[in-house]
This record gives sequence, structure tokens and C-alpha cells, in this order.
Amino acid sequence: MPWTSWRGWCRWTPRSPGRTSTPSARAARSGGARSNHKDRRPEPPDHALGGSRGGLTTKAHVAVDAGGRPLAVRLTPGQAGDNPQLLQVLDEIAVPTRGRSRSRPQVLIADKAYSQPSTRTALRSRRIRTVIPERSDQAAHRAARGSRGGRPPAFDTETYKGRNVVERAFGRLKQWRGTATRVPHLMGT
Repeated sequence: MPWTSWRGWCRWTPRSPGRTSTPSARAARSGGARSNHKDRRPEPPDHALGGSRGGLTTKAHVAVDAGGRPLAVRLTPGQAGDNPQLLQVLDEIAVPTRGRSRSRPQVLIADKAYSQPSTRTALRSRRIRTVIPERSDQAAHRAARGSRGGRPPAFDTETYKGRNVVERAFGRLKQWRGTATRVPHLMGT
């Protein structure tokens, strides 16, 4: 058969009589294997594995300096929130100096996930200057209260531009394959 007579159909392959993507009636009756996404055994707390929509995940909470170098690392299960871990990460910071190690940053730059009033109060009591944008729902609630809502928290847009250092630090950590094996070692576990 010369190539010029090819029309796209093969004569000896019969066409399918119906849709091929639907399961057969016999397969639908048996039910198949049930999903086990809710039947997980609980993970020990020191594993830092937790369920989320993507399966078992781990979340790394990292405090970095102005150069993007990690100062403190805390691993939690994937479903753990960012805000509850902030003060614990700050407690783990210890920058060696000639005298006593430095543990209080000059300024804390964070995103809207850390914009809780309780977090702002705790950081103010530790005398840590914060640059955290206010969430839109918090601003609307404050505005709805009128004069009783108080003033908006201070926000320095020029200083906040330095938050990209944190994002770039996470990008470098994700590119480094040794992170998966060495971060638990850095944490002393």
C-alpha cells in the first residue's frame, strides 16, 4: 500500500461500539477500592506530617536575616497555621555576638497571615517593631466601629519592600535537595 493512499483509518481495526471512558456495569456494582484519605493513622507529633488537600505535607516556618540567611527553623504539620508559630520561631533565634547572643530582631516584616491583633500586642510587649499589612476584613471591621475602632496600625511601605528577601530565601531552600534531610538535623531532632 503506497503512502499516498493513506486516509487515516486502519481497515483491520474495528471501531468501538460505544464510549470507552465509562466503567462497565460489573465494575460499578463491585464498588472498587474505597478511598482511604480519611482513614489515616495519626502521625506522631515529632514527624511534622499533617494532612491537607494535597496529602501529607510539612510546613517550614523560617526566620531570616536581611541577607536571607535562616536564623530559626520550625517544622510543623501541613495543616498548622502560620500565626501561632511566630512567637515560637522568634524564641528560637539566637545570633551569636561577642557578648550575650542576640535574640530580638530590630524589625519584623511579615505578610497578612500574621496580622492578628493578639500577635501585634505580643510583639509590642517584646519591643519589636512590626511591618505587617492590615487585612481588608480587619480594616472594614475597624471602620465599621467608627471612632471606637481606633487608628490603623502603622505600616511602612518602604520597609515592607524588603519582605522579598524571605520569599527568595524559601526559593533557595526549595532548590536545595539537601533541605529534606538536613533541616531536621539543624533543629536538633
